[in-house]
Amino acid sequence: MLLPLRLALVLSFVALATAAQAAAVTVSVTDEAGRPLANAVVMLESATGKLAVKPMPQVDIAQAKNQFTPQLTVVTVGTAVNFPNFDTVRHHVYSFSPIKTFELKLYAGVPNSPVVFDKPGAAVLGCNIHDRMAAWVVVVDTPHHARTSDSGQVKLDGVPAGNYRLLAWHAGVPAGKEPAPLALSVAAGGNTQAQIKLPASPL
Repeated sequence: MLLPLRLALVLSFVALATAAQAAAVTVSVTDEAGRPLANAVVMLESATGKLAVKPMPQVDIAQAKNQFTPQLTVVTVGTAVNFPNFDTVRHHVYSFSPIKTFELKLYAGVPNSPVVFDKPGAAVLGCNIHDRMAAWVVVVDTPHHARTSDSGQVKLDGVPAGNYRLLAWHAGVPAGKEPAPLALSVAAGGNTQAQIKLPASPL
């Protein structure tokens, strides 16, 4: 009986030590004029993070009242996304983005198969019947990601100490104008602060 007890104590100690080493990272995202940007996707990338990331449970992006709901979806690499149509008209959902090209031609209800987003990056969604419909899927290959609030800020908790690449995505940034990733060192047990300016306008 002593061996299982000792093993349990060791495992508990390791878990507590790991939790103590974890840190928080608070990121502020603004446009070039210093105005906060809501709905920016912030990511901390590292080699170990890529190994830890797993697909999410199946995600839905619905069509209702001739618009996508939600308009912005963040998923991890390998996540399957379904596109149920709750409208009385048929939609033709597509993306020609390099990370995922697909078409769901003129359908009602739920498509037979979900779309698996297997590469990191951003995909723009549209409807070939209703041009004003637009949405974005941001695919990340890190477990450390979140979306900024109306204040333009986000806090990532439980980040292991180490060196990371800090990136941010926003729908208002023109193609080819994305800023280079920032090198960020995260200290154990602390709250690292960072700021990113994007050449974007609030949507």
